Amino acid sequence: MVAINYSYIKNTYMKIVSSLLFVTLLVACSDKKQDDTKKDANKNAPIHYDVALVEQKGVTTQLKLPSQLVAYQQVSIFPKVNGYVKTVLVDIGSKVKKGDLLMILEAPELEEAVLQAKEKFARAKSDFSIDKDKYFRLIEAAQTPGAVSPLDLSSAKTKMEADSALSNAEKANWNMQQTMMEYLKVIAPFDGVITIRNVHPGALVSAAIKDIPMLELKEVKHLRLEVDIPENVSAQLKQHDTLSFVVDAFPGKKMVGVISRKSMNINTQMHVERIELDVYNNDEKLAPGMFADVVYDAKGTTGALSVPKSAVVTSTERKYVIAVRDNKSVKVDVTTGNESIDKVEIFGDIKEGEKVIVNANDDIKEGITIQ
Repeated sequence: MVAINYSYIKNTYMKIVSSLLFVTLLVACSDKKQDDTKKDANKNAPIHYDVALVEQKGVTTQLKLPSQLVAYQQVSIFPKVNGYVKTVLVDIGSKVKKGDLLMILEAPELEEAVLQAKEKFARAKSDFSIDKDKYFRLIEAAQTPGAVSPLDLSSAKTKMEADSALSNAEKANWNMQQTMMEYLKVIAPFDGVITIRNVHPGALVSAAIKDIPMLELKEVKHLRLEVDIPENVSAQLKQHDTLSFVVDAFPGKKMVGVISRKSMNINTQMHVERIELDVYNNDEKLAPGMFADVVYDAKGTTGALSVPKSAVVTSTERKYVIAVRDNKSVKVDVTTGNESIDKVEIFGDIKEGEKVIVNANDDIKEGITIQ
């Protein structure tokens, strides 16, 4: 009977398993090393991006800027004195000339005040006249030594001067009351059209209430076109330049206005400058309040560089292009100017003839090799 050596068999089995594990580990390490080598090779391999040359050329573009027509002059008319509306001579749409009578108010207490002021002035004037006559008579009498005492002469002069001052004051008060009476007549301050009427005969109006005007008057034959121009464009414009504009009421019809006023102030939030154009509306087809679009053909900025619009990356922190320098990507901060459908002006630390990545984005890292 053959004896089986189980210990020998076990040791042999363990040696075979160990050898197999060792071979497997060697193969795995070899594969990992090959994978790492491939990754390093891929990492250092140049990446292909489409590039474009930076051109020294301004970009011509057409700007369409929202604007609004307003009256050259407009005024809300409130009562200067308290009273009742007696007559309203105009209505909405009424065309008036400067100096035309628009409304008449009535205030009986003002009429009474005028009469009282007149009477007080007449009385003060009479007293002054009597005292003046008395004073000059005393001067004549004083020519005779001892006839008039110096105290009497001085007192008469003082009283005459006091009555003169009182007479002047009463006259001023009377004039003031007459002026207040004139405010009962509401006069047009300039040529225009009545656009708002809020009162009717019999209504009580108060000088203390300034919420709702009695009438509103606007000049319509001469209008202002208010438009906010981007600062990079406003610097190219000057007074007396002409700009075209269109309004929705007359589609396709271009109109012209003349730049008359520049605010000379840049809005720090929107970076725009308010400009006003004078628009003469003799046929009265336009109306205050109409919206308009100012059309401006912006010429290319002298000395500007231009790149494809897709080459400029705008993030929350910066605006830049990705230049290719020595086959490496370099992010260059820029500011932009005029732009067209496919081109944009840039200004920054970049030169004509340099290459920039066309379809740039924020995921492209700086310093990578570019093919």
